[in-house]
Amino acid sequence: MSQHAAHRRSSRPPWKWFAVAAAGGVPGGLLWWLLAPGGLNLITRDPALANGTNPEVWLPRDLTLAGIFVFLGCLVAVFLTDKDGRASQPAFLSSLAGGLAGAVLAWLSGVLAGQLWGAPADTSVNASVAFSLRALPVLLLWPAATAASVFVLSLLNLLNRGPDAGSAPVAGGTAPGA
Repeated sequence: MSQHAAHRRSSRPPWKWFAVAAAGGVPGGLLWWLLAPGGLNLITRDPALANGTNPEVWLPRDLTLAGIFVFLGCLVAVFLTDKDGRASQPAFLSSLAGGLAGAVLAWLSGVLAGQLWGAPADTSVNASVAFSLRALPVLLLWPAATAASVFVLSLLNLLNRGPDAGSAPVAGGTAPGA
C-alpha cells in the first residue's frame, strides 16, 4: 500500500466512527419498537403478544433488540475494515465506544417510542409491562458484535492472502537454508 493511501486512510478522524455508530442507535431503537412484541409487533402480529402484561412478551422483546444490535455491530465492522481486511486501531476503538453509545440511544429511543405511541401501561404489577428492556447486558452486544466481526474479517483476509503475502524477501531473495 502506498504512503499516500495510508496517510489518506489515517487522516479520517476517529471521532466520525463514534458519531456514525452512536447515531445509528436512534433508528435502531425505533426499529426495535416497530418489530418487537409489546411494541407495534410487526414481526408476529399476534394479538396475544401485543400487550406487555403477558410475561411471554418480555424475552422476545429483549431478543429482538439483541438481534438488531448484532446486525448493527456486524454492519459497522464491514464498513470499518478496509480493502486489506484491517481496521485502524483508533477507528476501531472509536467504533466500539460509539456502538455502546448507540446501544444506549437505541434503548432509550425505543422506550420513548413506546411511551409516545404505545398503549398506556399499568406498571404497578411489574415495570416490564411497559415497553422496556429487562436484560441490560444486551447493550453490550453491539460493541461485542463489532469486535468479533472485525476479528473474523481480518482473520479471513489474512488466511486468503496466504502466509507469504506480508513477508519481505530475505537478503539476496533466497530463504536461509534453501
